[in-house]
Amino acid sequence: MPSVGDRVLDLGLNVLDVEATHLNINTTEQATFAAATAGAAFLGTKNFGVGAVCGAPAAGAPNGRKVTTAAVTDGSISTTGTAAAWSITDNTNSRLLASGVLSASQAVTAGNTFTLPAFDIRLPSA
Repeated sequence: MPSVGDRVLDLGLNVLDVEATHLNINTTEQATFAAATAGAAFLGTKNFGVGAVCGAPAAGAPNGRKVTTAAVTDGSISTTGTAAAWSITDNTNSRLLASGVLSASQAVTAGNTFTLPAFDIRLPSA
């Protein structure tokens, strides 16, 4: 089975570290920037600013590399619904950088805030 070196993995994850601006919550996992940030599945967002959503690449377990997101303590809910997924976007350049499902879904209400603990995004090396 082929494997990928840390430098290759880090360069991919580095985009999350230096270009991501927002962490969004969505009703379902999204595949485009427009859907993740303004589509029917968009529920809310936290604007961290450039380079503050994820930390620098580090060793992943059991292998590979990872970045860890910042915890959200004051995300803004704009639409009432059930949050079941997250997306990380570069709103400066209109790019969807990563998306996934939440460990548990939760009902949210427009006008309220949301919290989300820090989590890892890992690229395995083999």
